[in-house]
Amino acid sequence: MTIRTILVDDESLAIQGLKLRLEAHEDVEIVETCSNGREAIRAIKTHKPDLVFLDIQMPGFDGFSVVQGLMEVEPPLFIFCTAYSDHAIRAFEAQAVDYLMKPVDEGRLADALDRVRQRLSEKKQVQEAEKLREVLAEVAPDAMNEFNAGGDEDAPSSNRFEKLINIKDRGQIFRVDVDSIERIDAAGDYMCIYTADNSLILRETMKDLEKRLDPRNFQRVHRSTIVNLSQVRQVKPHTNGECFLVLESGAQVKVSRSYRDVVARFVH
Repeated sequence: MTIRTILVDDESLAIQGLKLRLEAHEDVEIVETCSNGREAIRAIKTHKPDLVFLDIQMPGFDGFSVVQGLMEVEPPLFIFCTAYSDHAIRAFEAQAVDYLMKPVDEGRLADALDRVRQRLSEKKQVQEAEKLREVLAEVAPDAMNEFNAGGDEDAPSSNRFEKLINIKDRGQIFRVDVDSIERIDAAGDYMCIYTADNSLILRETMKDLEKRLDPRNFQRVHRSTIVNLSQVRQVKPHTNGECFLVLESGAQVKVSRSYRDVVARFVH
């Protein structure tokens, strides 16, 4: 699989440096380079790349304006490259794959590209599954029903879920007992893991982390929040059908209306 890539930066030396580092990755094909946001939007709409390395601070359209300018088309994956660290949270809110500081570290670049490959592979699998569903629906409706129903292999089994999670944070590796996790908040490809006495940052998507956690104990209560149900001590009704879960530590987590079925577990 070739990763068709566009580089966007108003500094030519930054583009040259990134080009040199990307030469080590044979599956990365640079289809165009751009020196400003307007060029980037045109190039992305024309070439429909898989990946864009995007500087944030540029004359005219900055990096975030480029992302906003692509709302009407299917956007590529973005990796922000910048000399400033104070835009990180906003970058992950924009669903960036990663946020690299200049000069780009080769190890961090390799890690970011691995996540890009994983994202693209998952996207391809979804597309292939959808094509299979379309074919089955047309030529074999009975098989389609069986395909949708799946098997028992996805049924929860406590043995297939993690008991301990290794988290590398601030240069240290922490072995966290899953049962001690109180809640998890998402920020792009980073997860904020909260226990009773600590908070740690895990570089992983919420989708992947959910697969590692037993759904009988860990449930999403908001688009970006997972809660350990065993840590819930009180349910407090709120307006518009929403409510708050009061956790063992005293922290309160809002449950959005889309996840009200989670609250039903506590109301018998």
